[in-house]
Amino acid sequence: MRATLSALLLLCTASAALAGAGAAPRTTVIELYTSEGCSSCPPAEAQLEALARQDGVVALAFHVDYWDDLGWHDRFGLKEAVTRQRLYAQRLHLASVYTPQLVIDGQRDQVGGGGLGAAVPVGSPAPAVVPQIATGADRIEVSLAAGPSPGACDVLLIGYLPEATSKVTRGENAGRELHEFNIVRSLSILGRWQGEARRFTVPLTALPSDATAVAVLVQRQDQGPILGAASRALR
Repeated sequence: MRATLSALLLLCTASAALAGAGAAPRTTVIELYTSEGCSSCPPAEAQLEALARQDGVVALAFHVDYWDDLGWHDRFGLKEAVTRQRLYAQRLHLASVYTPQLVIDGQRDQVGGGGLGAAVPVGSPAPAVVPQIATGADRIEVSLAAGPSPGACDVLLIGYLPEATSKVTRGENAGRELHEFNIVRSLSILGRWQGEARRFTVPLTALPSDATAVAVLVQRQDQGPILGAASRALR
């Protein structure tokens, strides 16, 4: 795991440099596409846990459901995760989807479970965007300050479960107890942003009951590069 964390330190340092002098460093977003039915995924889950503990990183696990017909139903599988992964395959010119797959800042991918190799995607697309998340007794407020227009962006709200344990009785991981982290439970688009000051309010009841944390991603329209991100525990 030491090699992984060293590579991540390089990644975050380079991100800060690419953001430009006097600008806030851009948070690195790492998406893991995974399944409880895939025997290659547990090492990638452990990698995600380590990455999620690092400053300047938002690490999220998207559980896909296309392994379910091979013997084990992943209780965290989301059709939205499959849709998102397939669009990345198109945008990144990949032959197919696969697990475990890491997607970094919406700009490049690699097989999960090893080192985080080869630093930052070439050409950071814009200075950092820093969404702010506030929580009330019954709502979440997301705000974006006015700034130079980065072009049309989607503001995404992701509800996630920070940690879970699953005992698998069938399929490739039969007999294993899986430890899973930052499990995405919902994904929605709050709206569009093009550099103007904006605020979005979402009732807590809009999130699944097991989502005890949220992340906000600012991503170029049609699932392009991710320009900024933030996360916050709800309870």
